[in-house]
Amino acid sequence: MIVALVSIRVKAEHLEAFIAATLENARHSVQEAGVARFDFIQQEDDPTHFMLIEVFYSPEAQQAHRETAHYLAWRETVAEMLAEPRVGVRYLPLFPDQALWKYPDA
Repeated sequence: MIVALVSIRVKAEHLEAFIAATLENARHSVQEAGVARFDFIQQEDDPTHFMLIEVFYSPEAQQAHRETAHYLAWRETVAEMLAEPRVGVRYLPLFPDQALWKYPDA
């Protein structure tokens, strides 16, 4: 399992377009076999700050996600909307135990 937290800051004038593009990407991402979760959240006291919480079953699934048409379209669409480069950090889940995660083949 890989958990990626991606911090994104958006230019205020692009909020609505960014949200629309990211919702479209998220709707497709959760349909990928290798994606356990794909959450899109907005900071309450700073509406220009977003976080993607992406949970992949394997590093290969994360790489496959980065090669999908919907991700590549999203990346290109939002590039000029960003106030600064995206910051992604990968984590390993400790709780709940990975054995409790529902894998697609289970």
